Formats: sequence, structure tokens, C-alpha cells
Amino acid sequence: MSSERPALPKEHYLSSGWDLKSWLLTTDHKRIGILYLVSITLMFALCSFYAALVRWNLMVPDGSHMTADAYNKAFTGHGVIMVFFFLIPSIPATLGNFLIPLMIGAKDLAFPRINLLSWYLYMIGAGITLYALLAGGLDTGWTFYTPYSTVFAQSNVEMAAIGIFVAGFSSILTGLNFIVTIHKMRAPGMTWFRMPLFVWAHYATSIIQILGTPVVAITILLVALERIFNFGFFDPNRGGDPILFQHLFWFYSHPAVYIMILPSMGVISEIVTCFSRKRIYGYSFIAMSSLAIAAIGFLVWAHHMFVSGMAVYSAMVFSALTYLVAVPSAIKTFNWTATLFRGSVQWDTPMIYVFCFIGLFLIGGLTGLFLGNLGTDVHLTDTYFVVAHFHYIMVGGAIMGYLGGLHFWWPKITGRKYNESWGKISSVLIFVGFNLTFFPQFVLGYLGMPRRYHVYPDEFQVLNVLSTAGATILGFGYLFPFSYLIHSMFRGEPAGPDPWRAKGLEWTVGSPPPTANFEQVPVVTEEPYNYAESGKEGAHA
Repeated sequence: MSSERPALPKEHYLSSGWDLKSWLLTTDHKRIGILYLVSITLMFALCSFYAALVRWNLMVPDGSHMTADAYNKAFTGHGVIMVFFFLIPSIPATLGNFLIPLMIGAKDLAFPRINLLSWYLYMIGAGITLYALLAGGLDTGWTFYTPYSTVFAQSNVEMAAIGIFVAGFSSILTGLNFIVTIHKMRAPGMTWFRMPLFVWAHYATSIIQILGTPVVAITILLVALERIFNFGFFDPNRGGDPILFQHLFWFYSHPAVYIMILPSMGVISEIVTCFSRKRIYGYSFIAMSSLAIAAIGFLVWAHHMFVSGMAVYSAMVFSALTYLVAVPSAIKTFNWTATLFRGSVQWDTPMIYVFCFIGLFLIGGLTGLFLGNLGTDVHLTDTYFVVAHFHYIMVGGAIMGYLGGLHFWWPKITGRKYNESWGKISSVLIFVGFNLTFFPQFVLGYLGMPRRYHVYPDEFQVLNVLSTAGATILGFGYLFPFSYLIHSMFRGEPAGPDPWRAKGLEWTVGSPPPTANFEQVPVVTEEPYNYAESGKEGAHA
């Protein structure tokens, strides 16, 4: 390998103007991805603050740190911001926006102006929701369950509902843009089964965004309209049905779990094959399993409602479908494991996040089987077991995938390398802190501690203190990447076009990429992930 340090390209998307106007009016998909990256980072910091308030209060059994009303607003603020303004847009809006055109050989997304509009809609929706949280707060929980949210809640439900409704259009437009781009703008030779699995994952995610988001947007808007105009959609006193809200809400919100997790699975596929120096095992199975998850995910919503009074036979059907949706997820996990088998595995920071993802997602998936079972779900519903399961899937899965992808493509985004030692330290801190935070909550839930209570019996204090200690470690772990990634932008070593010796069109252009992506339209002539079968050739330095 040459000892000369690579230099940053003279012309790239970051060098085409640093004034505010050039960013706020940009139609470059890469810059819009950066705008989303900054925005969702701020949202993540805010929802983490709310989470810290929750854990601070739960250190003592009597809830003396916060009033019940303040506690309700704290966990609601955490859930609303985390789900609607971080987890759902995290990978698609940032890495998806930045990488999909590069991966398929296009110069931009199909509708650049609509792409910019989607960011503005996200910011408007976030602004309205944050105003609702700060001007009176919201205490309904992120699920907005009726009739509490429509009849009894005295908090700022209407404004929050409108904010989430507006943000939903951002998700819809992003999904539409991705689908049209993937269908119409692939480079010559980029057939469907030569596409990167990251693109397949976003294609499946976009289908869910387009089909499911309008349902939840209209449902939450109906909550606001019922409160403002006294309509009778969900209020039984006016002829409404509160269970109807649950059906409409979960018809989207369970597929929304896959909006959060499918892009992470696409990230994991890219990293696994790169750092094992092997072709991905079972490419077509992984690609089709993404579509299978998207399809089956729309059929399992009522497993959130086993204690709502539905017929036993209906519950049995939804329970069986819940077990069925685990199959395509298992296909991915086994194929990643088979790819690692006898590979030349390299323990760089992105790969460590892959192992964290697989371990935590496995625990989250297996504990989900307890909640899909009719007998055990009755005992575990609305306990901390559900909280732990949800976070093992969302934080252990979605955020681990997001951090892995951010570290993997950071040299491409910025043109500079980060400190690898700090990356490994932070990944271990996050893994340890996460497990110490949420594994005790499985035990708490099994023992019967309800979620959303700001007080609890004394015998649960030790486990809650452990959980709060873990949250403290987790918080420090999240601060580390923020600091060393920012530092790398100014002091990092130039990365060159392909620091990982990875395969894919995005690694054939400069780092950072040119504004127009490609000087000439690329032509794809080989299968994806064409790494040397020996697992040795092409290993990065």
C-alpha cells in the first residue's frame, strides 16, 4: 500500500458554497441528508433529556423527584420525539437520502425539490410539536390512546397532533421519492438483483411509508378534530368507538416498527459483507425478506390489542401471524451469520456495531414471542417487559444500525477518518450501558411493575437504580461519537475514495462526493458484493 496520504478532492458537494442560502435552498440530495442529520441529532438530544428525567424520577420508589403530571409529560415527550422525529426518519432521511442515488448510479433523487420540501415539512412538524410540548406539555403517551386523549386530557393534544400530521407528509414524500428513483434512475446494468441490499431495504421501507403513514396521520388528526369540534369518532358518549382508534393507530404503528428497523437491516448487510471480505450469503433471500417483512407487517397490528376485548379466534389468528413475521427477520440474521462464517472478519467500529445489533435484536425478537403469545401477553401487557422489548428492538436494533452506518459511511460523507480507538470505546460503552439500562426492566415487567407509573413498591428499587445507572453510562456512550465525529471533520486524516476497500458505486467517487455524483454515467457489469472468495484479497489497511 502506498504511504502517501490521500487528499480531499478540490470540488465536492461541501465546497459549492457555505452560506446559509446555499444550504436552505439546496436541492442536492447529499446536502439535504446533512440537513436531516443535524435536525434529527437535535431531536435525539431533546428526547434523551426527557428520558433522563424519567430515569431520575424512578431512582426513588415514592416518585418524589417529579409530580405525576410532570412525569406523564416527560415520558410522553420522550416517546413522541423519539418515535416520530428520530427513529422513523433516522436512516432513510439521512443515510438513505445521501446514499441511494450514489448506490444506483444516479445524479440525484427523482424529485429534488420535493426532497427539500420533505425536510421543511419535517421541521415545521417538529416545530409545532415542540411548541405543544413546551407550552403546556402532552401527557397522553406517544400512542394518544382514546378516550383519554379526546375527552379527559387537559394538555396540548391538538397542537401535538397537528405537528405529527404535518411531519407525516415528510415521510410520505420521502418514500415516494425513493420508489420513483429506484424504479426509474438506476444506472445501465443495475438490474433489480444487482442493487445493494441497502437499497432493497429502503424500497421495502418506502412501501410501508406510502401505504401506512396516511392512516396514522388521519387518525391523529381525527383526535384533534374531535377535541376541537366535539365530533364523535372515538368518544362513546357521542357514538364513537375508542377501540377503532387502536385498530387505526396500530395498523400503521406496527409497520412503523419496520420503517425503523428495515433500513438498519440494510446497513447491517452492507457492513457484514465488507468486513468479512465475502459475498453476502443468500442475496436474493435477504432482498425478498425485506419485501416479506413489509407485507406481513401490515397483518399483525392487533397483537397490540389482545387485552382490548377482541374475539379469541381473532386473537389466535393475529398471534400466528406475529410468529410468521419472525421468519423473514430470522432469514436475515442467519444469512448474516453464514456470511461471517469463515470470513476474514475485521473488528473496526462499524463491525462492532453489527455484532451489537445482532445480539440485541436477537434478544428483542425472542422476547417479542412472549408478547405474541396469548397466555403470557395477558400478564406482560403494559408492564416494563414491553418497555424493555421495545427498546431492544428500537434502540438495540435501529440505533445500533444507524450508528454502524454513520461510522461506515462517515469517511464518504466528510472525506475524513475518525479516531478508530474512540469509536471502539464508545460502541462498548453504548452496548454495556444499554444492557444495564433495559435488561433489568425485563425482570421488573415479569414481576409485575406497570409502565408509565411514577411510583412503585420498594422491592423494585434496586432494579430501577441499576437501570438508571445504565442510562447514565449509555448517555456518555452517545456523547462520545458526537465529539470525535465532529473533531474528525476538522482534524481527521483524509480518507480517500474507498478507505474500507468496499464494493459499490458510492465507493468509486471521491470523498466527499462531487456535487453531480458521477462525471459519466456508470455502467454496472458485475454482481453486487463481488469480494474475493478467499476472504483475504482486498482487505483494507
